Amino acid sequence: MSTSSQDGRYRMGDFAIDDPRPMRVVVIGAGYAGIVAGIRFLQRVPNLELTIYDANAGIGGTWYSNRYPGLSCDIPSHGYQLTFDNYTGWSAFYATGQEIQKNMETIVDKYELRPYIKLSHRLTLEAKRTSIQKNTTGKIDKPDYDTWEEFQDICDLLFLGVGGLSRWVWPDIPGLDAFNGKAIHSANWYTGTGLEKGWEESVKDWGDKTIGVIGVGSSAIQIVAALQPKVKHIVNYVRGKTWISSTFVRERLMKLSGGEVVENFEVARIDFRQSMLTKLEKKPWIADHLIPNFPVACRRLTPGPGFLEALCEDNVDFIPTLIKCVTPTGIETVDGNSQELDVVICATGFDTSYQLDFDVIGRGGITMKEHQTPHPKTYLSIAVDGFPNLFYGFGPNSGVGSGNLLLIIERQVDYAVAATLKLQRERLKSIEVKPEAVDAFEEYIDAYFPTTVFGTKCKSWYKQGREEGRVVGLWPGSSMHAQRVLTHPRWEDYNYELLDNVTNRLYWIGNGDTVAGLDPTRFDSSWYLKPDHIDYPPVDVNFQSRFGPEQFDPPPTIC
Repeated sequence: MSTSSQDGRYRMGDFAIDDPRPMRVVVIGAGYAGIVAGIRFLQRVPNLELTIYDANAGIGGTWYSNRYPGLSCDIPSHGYQLTFDNYTGWSAFYATGQEIQKNMETIVDKYELRPYIKLSHRLTLEAKRTSIQKNTTGKIDKPDYDTWEEFQDICDLLFLGVGGLSRWVWPDIPGLDAFNGKAIHSANWYTGTGLEKGWEESVKDWGDKTIGVIGVGSSAIQIVAALQPKVKHIVNYVRGKTWISSTFVRERLMKLSGGEVVENFEVARIDFRQSMLTKLEKKPWIADHLIPNFPVACRRLTPGPGFLEALCEDNVDFIPTLIKCVTPTGIETVDGNSQELDVVICATGFDTSYQLDFDVIGRGGITMKEHQTPHPKTYLSIAVDGFPNLFYGFGPNSGVGSGNLLLIIERQVDYAVAATLKLQRERLKSIEVKPEAVDAFEEYIDAYFPTTVFGTKCKSWYKQGREEGRVVGLWPGSSMHAQRVLTHPRWEDYNYELLDNVTNRLYWIGNGDTVAGLDPTRFDSSWYLKPDHIDYPPVDVNFQSRFGPEQFDPPPTIC
């Protein structure tokens, strides 16, 4: 609608200033980011149409996809939950993945999100900005019996909550596809029995099997510890080193981790080393191949309960020699030795490049994959220049080396909700971060990480699986720092387009009236006098006592 009439004079909008225009939001992903987004968008954005798509057949994101033996959270259970929905019924200090996933389902049901979630719907081709009023579109696949139906959805704002640990990849090992036994990826452990029975059902007949486990990350560590008492033999193939942190030492580390500077971790390094040596006393030679020479926390810390103890058992072999190839009957290492195996488990992680398995097309036809090469570039981990009306949840530079990850996700959602309300309130067509704001965050990241343990030399998913280079997986600061940064958006760091053909930037103030003024049945005209809307300033106690508290009681509610 134009703001000018035929005689060239300004024409007001035909709406009340507080009458919210319809908004459609699409969320991709039903993990923690998508669930929190669903809760907060529905809570805070009026006149909202919301859909949450997830490629999986169930809720939980990575906690639904991962079902491997021993899966558990690698931080204490009570520190891995939402600020507004605490749960105290965890069965262990480190909650199992199944418990976490079930708790996420409980949260979804508590806040009545299921009607808004479409499972087994995969964003396959593209999300793009168009020239029509609605700003982003996406092509979605959904199952129709044995086939997939493609359709297009349109929204005002797209929230990507797919995370950085959702796209698992097979290792590049020759011969893997020719293995005659069972080859399993830790992040694709489909048992065929459903989540309710857990992984135990799939390994109940492995008592006479020899299992090869490739890797020494969090997944491999948990798998070895869980399978060791249940199988005939385990061969753990390890090409890197890692710190295994005990619960006691981890508590000391958390006290030291305020700034993540290298010096803060030297005491923890001494404690970690001694703890690992003690647990490896039965096979002390393993320590030479497992204990790192890089600082503590350079790569993701793993408490690893039971892992070092499992390595010392008679039915476990630790192989630090590089793998040459997978043969039809097992694995051959570069020294010429071979081991026959019944099962090969690849606990080799995820694609942590933040290059999604679908693409996003921005202004001028640029794709997100092009923009994010050679590394992801964002504004405060949540927005990308050239891609209007798109916000990340748990995107690049969102993770934490210590602290509360879910707190950051909550604040990212809050930010996206605030942007949506701004689009709605000011009747904007688009909001797009300025390139210079992205460049400023780039400069900050480049200055921050070299002062921390995360910037030291070690192979880590923080650095896209490299030993050196740009840290893309972590927030450049503490989780509390991220909360402060994301709490107050700098709207001046964005460019805007007005809706339709509007040219007057004050078109959003409408026709000079309010909803209550036009129709008192829709809204209470005295809302601003309600106690929960009045900001009562504090009164000095001594001053109050001189006159009596009754003079300072809140005024009665005006009907």
